[in-house]
Amino acid sequence: MPNTKILSLDNLSLQDMQTDAELIPLLTPEDEEEMNNELLPNDLPILPLRNTVLFPGVVIPITAGRDKSIKLINDANATGKVIGVVAQKDEVVEEPTPNDIYHIGTVARIIRVLKMPDGNTTVILQGKKRFEIDAFTQEEPYLKATIKEVPEVRPEKEDQEFSTIIDSIKELAIEIIKESPNIPTEATFAIRNIESNPFLINFVSSNMNLSVVDKQNLLSVHNLKDRALETLRFMNMELQKLELKNDIQSKVRFDLDQQQREYFLQQQMKTIQEELGGVSHEAEIEEMREKAKAKKWDEKIAKHFEKEVSKLQRTNPNSPDFGIQRNYLEVMLELPWSEYTKDNFDLKRAQKILDRDHYGLEDVKKRIVEHLAVLKLRNDMKSPILCLYGPPGVGKTSIGKSIAEALGREYVRMSLGGLRDEAEIRGHRKTYIGAMPGRIIQSIKKAKTSNPVFVLDEIDKLSSSHNGDPSSALLEVLDPEQNTEFHDNFLEIGYDLSKVLFIATSNSLSTIQPALRDRMEIIEMSGYTIEEKVEIAKNHLLPKQLKEHGLTEKDLQIGKRQLEKIIVGYTRESGVRGLEKKIAQMVRHAAKSIAMEEPYNIKVTDEDILEVLKAPRLERDKYENNETAGVVTGLAWTSVGGDILFIESTISKGKGAMTMTGNLGTVMKESVTIAMEYIKSNAEDLGITPEILEKYNIHIHVPEGATPKDGPSAGIAMLTSMVSSFTQKRVKKSLAMTGEITLRGKVLPVGGIKEKILAAKRANIKEIILCSENKRDIDEIKPEYLKGLMFHYVDTMKEVIDLAITDQKAKNAKKL
Repeated sequence: MPNTKILSLDNLSLQDMQTDAELIPLLTPEDEEEMNNELLPNDLPILPLRNTVLFPGVVIPITAGRDKSIKLINDANATGKVIGVVAQKDEVVEEPTPNDIYHIGTVARIIRVLKMPDGNTTVILQGKKRFEIDAFTQEEPYLKATIKEVPEVRPEKEDQEFSTIIDSIKELAIEIIKESPNIPTEATFAIRNIESNPFLINFVSSNMNLSVVDKQNLLSVHNLKDRALETLRFMNMELQKLELKNDIQSKVRFDLDQQQREYFLQQQMKTIQEELGGVSHEAEIEEMREKAKAKKWDEKIAKHFEKEVSKLQRTNPNSPDFGIQRNYLEVMLELPWSEYTKDNFDLKRAQKILDRDHYGLEDVKKRIVEHLAVLKLRNDMKSPILCLYGPPGVGKTSIGKSIAEALGREYVRMSLGGLRDEAEIRGHRKTYIGAMPGRIIQSIKKAKTSNPVFVLDEIDKLSSSHNGDPSSALLEVLDPEQNTEFHDNFLEIGYDLSKVLFIATSNSLSTIQPALRDRMEIIEMSGYTIEEKVEIAKNHLLPKQLKEHGLTEKDLQIGKRQLEKIIVGYTRESGVRGLEKKIAQMVRHAAKSIAMEEPYNIKVTDEDILEVLKAPRLERDKYENNETAGVVTGLAWTSVGGDILFIESTISKGKGAMTMTGNLGTVMKESVTIAMEYIKSNAEDLGITPEILEKYNIHIHVPEGATPKDGPSAGIAMLTSMVSSFTQKRVKKSLAMTGEITLRGKVLPVGGIKEKILAAKRANIKEIILCSENKRDIDEIKPEYLKGLMFHYVDTMKEVIDLAITDQKAKNAKKL
């Protein structure tokens, strides 16, 4: 047995030799001579090695984990203790075949077999001779092959060049030991004591930090002198790397100050965080950069993002600015830059959806279909800013959902009622604690697309405070020429809102800032007629309430006549919100009856309505009480739609004084003054004795004094009431009027005609007096809604008096 000693069981690198020089395996010339004279068997079991190459004379430990390898070692240890060792071409292969291993290897003798606690087997092998596989004789239970010896071509003893190469190898090995801080200097003693030149070459080759391919190439070199030269080349490369590494370390070596200590502590914290399952800050930043690659932003935004990421990288993770900067970058990544929903240009489908969800509203639906048509032709049109203006409950907000479905876009709604902080629109600057983007940008982020249908609800109810004026902040949002670069204080970079379809809703235009109103396209949504309400209740409200209360059409049915009775007797509104509550009340009664197993009528009758909703609250007969002189029915527009307005006047003996009550506004009081002056100027034409005006006081009153009333629309009604009182002739029954007056007695047109007409029809008015210029407003109303109404178009107050005041004396008329 040769005189061998083991280096270690797990460290094979020349740079990792142990401090004890006697642990280096030494091979004397006598040992080498004995090894060369050994005869090799013809047939050997073949042990594939994953990540190392065994050289002749070298002793290495091998850990065997594969079942085939363990069986091979056990069988060989029990018999001849000689095996063939070859390297695998690919260490990943678990079950190597003849094609997966090199065909030149080393015959090895098993020195010792050790059983490890983890179940693996460690075997200590010593290389003997090189061999080449001739043919494989078996593959199971392990590889076995016939082999032939591969002799080494050795130089002559007198070869001075070879001796010089050997000396150079020793010197380089000693230099490497000196340059490497991991190898103790005592290892130089072992290198100097190696007497066998072939063993020195094989030992150094085995322990160099080379790949398996390079080591296999060295083993395959037959000429020992050539192998020595190749080994010397690799050693030179390793020495140069060590010298360069040591040179760099010496240049950058300096004393650690407090900042560096913090850096290393942070690195340790990062490592601990990763071990505990967290994500390091560097990994987080890289993840942000990966997400940024998928964004569709332009070069300007990409540069801005990279600048902000670099800023985050330079920021101390323990600094408060780090969290602020990270939050800012997350918002940038979550925004849908240049990501758009594809519009559906099926105009017929869009029309069907709008007709299905909303009865009436022809102007609105026409405008949306027009917008779709233009988009279909151009495909790059800026979205318009629409403002749906009308009383509550007429479907302004809900139509936004239908428009979104018709266009195939996402739907976003933002309520502006009571908003008084400009930062809600523009956002806060990111340096403030708790800063966040404005609600516009937040809603876009939530929609995940840059072209949603965006409903700005109750835009007329914006207010201002010391925190700024939100309505002014909306100017940029709602301006198609400016919102391509909308500036949010948090985002600090322009965001394109030009593809967003903004739909604002408003009950009144008077409270909207003029500049803001100018940027929007106003679409008026007036109240519904009784006929429209019946259709809406039948097709939308009743099915909705049945579904919400867990019922079906088989459980409750309300006919058109009963729906009309509910509308006329229990609701007084332009929209249908109050009507829906009454229908819900009827549905709840049915649900209770079903749950308690009580009898009820599936088809609702008039008696059922009286039982559930009690007696009608809105009596229409009071609207027709024109038996007394001085009572006139006027028509008014309010923020909740049209309404009828009673104007009463009476006279009493006095000195011609005039009194007004009923919470009247400035304009209404002016209308009374104008009417009085007109009567005085034209008393005889109106059939009034001038002396009466001086001997009687007149009192004008508009009931419901708790409600503020103002506007010019009641001008002709005021004058008619006063003439009726002075003449003591009553006003015609079922007659209403609206119009502004002048001192010359001209009648001027007024607004809100459709709402006023609907209010008159709800109150069972039969005849309406209007200015002739308002005829165009009547022509825009569907003829079926005007059924049962008669219109009188006038230009002067003389015509109004002739139409309104009958020759019949009023009941209890005063003798003047």
